[in-house]
Amino acid sequence: MSDGPRTDEGAAGSPLAERIDAVRFGVPTRGNRRLERFVERAAADPQVRAWWHLQQVGSERLGMSDHSWVHIQIVANIALRMLRLASRAGISPALVADHGMDERDAEVVVTAGAMLHDTGMSIHRTDHEAFSLFLAEPKLRELLDGVYSEPELTVVVSEALHCIIGHRRRGHPYTLEAGVVRVADALDMAQGRSRLPVERGDIGIHSLSAAAIDDVTIERGEDRPIRVEIKMNNSAGIFQVDDLLATKIRDSPLEDHIEVIATVEGETEKRLLREFRI
Repeated sequence: MSDGPRTDEGAAGSPLAERIDAVRFGVPTRGNRRLERFVERAAADPQVRAWWHLQQVGSERLGMSDHSWVHIQIVANIALRMLRLASRAGISPALVADHGMDERDAEVVVTAGAMLHDTGMSIHRTDHEAFSLFLAEPKLRELLDGVYSEPELTVVVSEALHCIIGHRRRGHPYTLEAGVVRVADALDMAQGRSRLPVERGDIGIHSLSAAAIDDVTIERGEDRPIRVEIKMNNSAGIFQVDDLLATKIRDSPLEDHIEVIATVEGETEKRLLREFRI
């Protein structure tokens, strides 16, 4: 699942203001007024945009895959897609089941969690999920002021923070909202995400397996509410599916509601590298 070509935010000689100005974010709000107001505020907020820039700078320093606003946009869109498919199948999000709120409020929670889940990478990669919490809490209260009042404001902010901490490898998300953010993060796996590490010569199983993924689609399933189809050009992509994606699905509220089918397209596999040396 793509959102247009990846861009190198860290291009040498580009002024910081221009890089921040290049940031774009949007999701299909489908008439959800609260979601519209929140997204408009967040997408225009200079601090949020600066955090997205810093996330990418940090990932480039470490030779990692893309963590820029493009990653954030893709994760938010995938998470909303899965939430809506689950809701259509009668699976209640926590905002409805636990708090008596609306499914559209769950969409705000999911989008908020997706937008700020990697914010802590502006500080450090290690424990970035925990760093994201103390950065996101006051910012979410600011962005949602006037969209919600108490006690709904605290509920929405707290559930969004649960989405953020729940996306880490052993995050153990308790809610449908946190589950879709966690899995959506892993589903941004198409080859465009690994372009910069591969071009720099950072060859390893993470970058090669990402380069093996051509496309990801999320549709309504027949046996389960959510069906994920992953098209690969090389079987190295199985690492992305079996190690990274499967780990995020296990022990999440989505585990029994999602099916994943990965296939290698064509009769021959694409050669991803000529040689590998240690």
